[in-house]
Amino acid sequence: MDKNKSSKNASLNYRTRIVSSLSEIGQPAWDALVQLQPGANPFLSFAFLDALHASGCASAQSGWQAQFLTLWRQEDGQDDAGLVAALPLYVKSHSYGEYVFDWAWAEAYQNHGLEYYPKLLSAIPFTPVTGSRLLARDAAAMAALISALSAVQESNTFSSTHVLYPPQEQAEMLRAAGFLLRTGVQFHWLNAGYSTFDEFLDTLERKKRKNIRAERRKVQEAGVSFRHVSGHQASDADWTFFLRCYEHTYAAHHSTPYLNLDFFLRIGATMPQNILLIVAEQNGQPIASSLLIHDEHTVYGRYWGALKHIDSLHFETAYYQPLEFCIANKMACFEGGAQGEHKMARGFLPQKTWSAHKLAHPAFSNAIEDFLQREAGGIESYMDELHERNPFKL
Repeated sequence: MDKNKSSKNASLNYRTRIVSSLSEIGQPAWDALVQLQPGANPFLSFAFLDALHASGCASAQSGWQAQFLTLWRQEDGQDDAGLVAALPLYVKSHSYGEYVFDWAWAEAYQNHGLEYYPKLLSAIPFTPVTGSRLLARDAAAMAALISALSAVQESNTFSSTHVLYPPQEQAEMLRAAGFLLRTGVQFHWLNAGYSTFDEFLDTLERKKRKNIRAERRKVQEAGVSFRHVSGHQASDADWTFFLRCYEHTYAAHHSTPYLNLDFFLRIGATMPQNILLIVAEQNGQPIASSLLIHDEHTVYGRYWGALKHIDSLHFETAYYQPLEFCIANKMACFEGGAQGEHKMARGFLPQKTWSAHKLAHPAFSNAIEDFLQREAGGIESYMDELHERNPFKL
């Protein structure tokens, strides 16, 4: 890839740089740009992304080759006078860890003797959370960034470019630039100003309320208690135990975990203000744990695992304890992660997600556009069906 190009937008000159390490940008410049975005969240931070890269979880060896696209202002003959736009961007050799599934597209390419990989992907590795992908200081820099992204694909041999989980307004910008849009569904819990967990329960249908109380009672009767451990309080032993739980979950599903202890220790050390570990204990011994990432307004459920089976322990550790944290700290939203219709019975509501896709091969682009139009109709019907199953009192 060409690492140094100049592009012009209106009266402003930008130098385009492809960087393979965030250290080439620096934490102050990166985080300052992120904080300007309306869709900023902790997963976009230098600390989180750098931990993924430095730990080897998202690396060229694991199929996530960082090639961040950046635009720098040139002033008075000075190169790189200031970072004005950026896009987290990876060259992918597979489709693992993305949560927007394009395996069928890759298979179709293969069946026609074409190479689908490598492809370009803008996403937070292993993290299906909506947030700004196009980071820009102003509208001119945003337009130049989108243009530069298309140019990167066109000037190389990539089959396609994919931007996962952008906010809808950025998805529409990409549509205007020739990308195809795809919708999906997640389930989020929204805080209506509840003062207690019981107040939240009282808003649910009687059967849903009764089932949740029964689930919580089973865990309590099993003698399970919970510790909420902030990132500042978490010890290496806490993280080591959490990793055991995390790895146990993957083993139970006969799959390989994406993240390692080095990653968790790094985020624990560099962004403790955004971290909460929930540890379940029985007879004084830890038996399960979940990891939450949060900012001032939103809690993001990430991972959970248990070393012992107790009926309803998953719901208590991964949902009800986090909801109590949200209510106590007046958090507006709890995003429980990808998929999961079962969350609706626990007060979560369906929310649309977006992704944008540009395919270089015209015939495949047309075929996938037709597929996405049909899929979108199915998503709309699915959303209508979910709304009819609203868990709250009408």
